[in-house]
Amino acid sequence: AALAAGCSMVIKPAPDTPLSALAIAELAERAGLPVGVLNVIPAGFENASSVGDALLESTAVRKISFTGSTNVGKLLIRKSADTCKKVSMELGGNAPFIVFDDADVDAAVDGAIAAKFRNA
Repeated sequence: AALAAGCSMVIKPAPDTPLSALAIAELAERAGLPVGVLNVIPAGFENASSVGDALLESTAVRKISFTGSTNVGKLLIRKSADTCKKVSMELGGNAPFIVFDDADVDAAVDGAIAAKFRNA
């Protein structure tokens, strides 16, 4: 929706999964999206919160979107209040998992268990 409205985007992926966001940016550029419209800022665990704080404190950033834990979502909402940012949150997921009819059920169970307890 942001791109359709003419807005540029900044993605700060989770420190342990930056490659998917970088791949999306690469594909967007190959598809003809102008450079600078979709930006990815990978940050390691040691500086993720300072990068996030810079985005939250910026008046140029007008909206944030977050998918993750309820605790982090609450923190982001509080930090967004000072600059009156719009927020969209998908919080408290419980490792949703879809298994298709033709799936290897044993592999699906192994994958579901790994996803469920990855951050435990």
